[in-house]
Amino acid sequence: MSACLMTGALALAVHGGFTLGWTHSVERVEWRETWRVEGGRLHLIEARIRGSGAGMEPGEGSVWRDGWWVWQPDVSLPALTLAASGATGGGWQLCTDAGCRELGREPGPGTTLRPCPWRNGP
Repeated sequence: MSACLMTGALALAVHGGFTLGWTHSVERVEWRETWRVEGGRLHLIEARIRGSGAGMEPGEGSVWRDGWWVWQPDVSLPALTLAASGATGGGWQLCTDAGCRELGREPGPGTTLRPCPWRNGP
């Protein structure tokens, strides 16, 4: 399925979805989420984390797989706002089938991800 994702003024084509990764600012543990854009919403398909602590415990039904706690949350959002604290040593890693880009590395206003107002599937 082909869809579109807005990040600020930039529109990205996504085919099937995207992955969002970051490092927790306190625990310095990697976190990744797999999202799908469908029906004008963002759907969280899978979350994975390399450890736990400081408010980042693995979700209900999580299993240990290849060094990650992995689970399938039931989350559907109209938009997702990513903070830009500058405290993590890096920003958010947004990956699509076309490649990856870093968002919010420097402190400043957050970035909001939302489905494009056109051409998103049912």
